[in-house]
Amino acid sequence: MGFKVAIVGRPNVGKSTLFNRLIGRRIAIVHDQPGVTRDRREGHGGISDMTFTLIDTAGLEDATDNSIEGRMRAQTEQAIAEAHVVLFLIDARAGVTPLDAFFAGHLRKSPTPVILVANKCEGKAGAPGLYESYGLGLGEPVPFSAEHGEGLDGLYEALLPFARQHDGLDVPSGEDEDAVPESWHPSDEELEDGDARAEIERVEAARPLQLAIVGRPNVGKSTLVNRLLGEDRMLTGPEAGLTRDAITTEWTYGGRVIRLVDTAGLRRRANISDSVEKLSTANTIEAIRMAQVVVLVMDANAILDKQDLTIARLVVEEGRALVVAVNKWDVVEDRTDALRRLKDRLETSLPQVRGVPTVTLSALAGRGVDRLMEAVTGIYDIWNRRISTAQLNRWLAEMTERHPPPAVMGGRRIRLRYMTQGRTRPPTFAVFTQRADELPDSYSRYLINGLRDSFGLVGVPIRFGLRKRRNPYADD
Repeated sequence: MGFKVAIVGRPNVGKSTLFNRLIGRRIAIVHDQPGVTRDRREGHGGISDMTFTLIDTAGLEDATDNSIEGRMRAQTEQAIAEAHVVLFLIDARAGVTPLDAFFAGHLRKSPTPVILVANKCEGKAGAPGLYESYGLGLGEPVPFSAEHGEGLDGLYEALLPFARQHDGLDVPSGEDEDAVPESWHPSDEELEDGDARAEIERVEAARPLQLAIVGRPNVGKSTLVNRLLGEDRMLTGPEAGLTRDAITTEWTYGGRVIRLVDTAGLRRRANISDSVEKLSTANTIEAIRMAQVVVLVMDANAILDKQDLTIARLVVEEGRALVVAVNKWDVVEDRTDALRRLKDRLETSLPQVRGVPTVTLSALAGRGVDRLMEAVTGIYDIWNRRISTAQLNRWLAEMTERHPPPAVMGGRRIRLRYMTQGRTRPPTFAVFTQRADELPDSYSRYLINGLRDSFGLVGVPIRFGLRKRRNPYADD
């Protein structure tokens, strides 16, 4: 989508609410507290047949120094420069404030066209502010209610000339047979069919790689994202907790489209009391659940502390592929000892994903970042790996011959009859036997470890289940 629309305005006028309304999903955090949004956020939005890339921005502040507010304003200025048109929001119920008037004067000097939007115009309470906004010198305001969706027709008409100029209208065309709908998910019946499974994996491979960057506050996540993107896309600084939203950016690496998500730092739940931080934490956890590969960034001076392990376990439990990135490696004095401690902790604390790739780097200096992406694409390929049923059953016969399943009551030995891979992402296997509930967990672990060693499934979660074969001669 070439047509870009930026939403700007002072804090707490409803920019993120409007962003969510036009995107059609609640992906930006909305809260009564001013200044919740700090980074630029992009998404694909639209009204009727009009489509555009929408940019949500931090609240405009009268600051140009290196403070948080000054850095937030620099991000907003960048969004204005990139956009084809700006939606300047005011709160009609509060009326035109001196800060509104100040930034209206600033926007009048900008080469980017501006549409004035008077938000919170539902009912009669916003009428005085709507009329007052004519005095800002930005043309006729569009009365709107982002909360209730009123005024979309007026906003459509205001945007229409710019959309036509920049190809922001959907032109009906024949359906692309290879297009992959974002909301498509396979049914259980399709997963049981071999041909359907192959088609499912073809469809999944055509989608962008979902990569989430997670970790504790102030470990360098946003600095790493900026380094990967090659631009100052995320707000960074020495202050902890700068990132509050999970910010998604599409990016291409090695010819592969990657949907890169920068997330808010995760602290221990006992330390979270602020309502905005609770929303940020929920946003981050949702980003982990939607990701395919998760990079856990940690500070080289505090490797794998308790909170790091909590995050790592969450990633594994969700079935995501995990890469550990040790940031600020350039300040570590005894690197051999640090690596040994990291390896020991991973092996003892995460035995269920033996072989998690670990990359040492310095996001600020840019060292080791290429190795990180090599690890990401490598673990993603393992996470997608499929093993044929014939290979699995030959392997199962060898494993049971080498170490037969134990005998149960009556002296009869459990017989494992058949094995198949139900799905990938993560690799999921099922073994069929008439005595599924009697096979001990230790034997299941023996088979899972054998799968890792024999088929190179290192560093990814493995789903392993036992199924009881249905007896066709039994009464229904």
